[in-house]
Amino acid sequence: MKKNDIILIGIVVFVAVIFFGIFQLTKKEGAKIIVTIDGKQYGTYSLEHEEVVEIESEYGTNELIIKDNKAKMEGASCPDQLCVYQHAINKTGQTIVCLPNKVVVTVENGEENEVDITAK
Repeated sequence: MKKNDIILIGIVVFVAVIFFGIFQLTKKEGAKIIVTIDGKQYGTYSLEHEEVVEIESEYGTNELIIKDNKAKMEGASCPDQLCVYQHAINKTGQTIVCLPNKVVVTVENGEENEVDITAK
């Protein structure tokens, strides 16, 4: 190997290290689900890991399913079951609310919501 080959390899390695560093600094934290009961944080769960979360409190119980990067309320002890009929959530700011059990499930760092309409 000649001197120019070593310099070229050094430059390529240097550029690769710079790009890797920029990628690590700008990497977005994964989407997560924040569960609160009566305004107090109950737990934080990743949308990237499939799991069943049993939410128990003095107000009742809820079953939250995290699957396919979405969260859905699958069961609840409340009489109206409105939270069970809400759609699965995965976008930042989306929520599932169970008023009788005082449970709020919110997405943070998820997909961005698309703008449906602009009003003037």
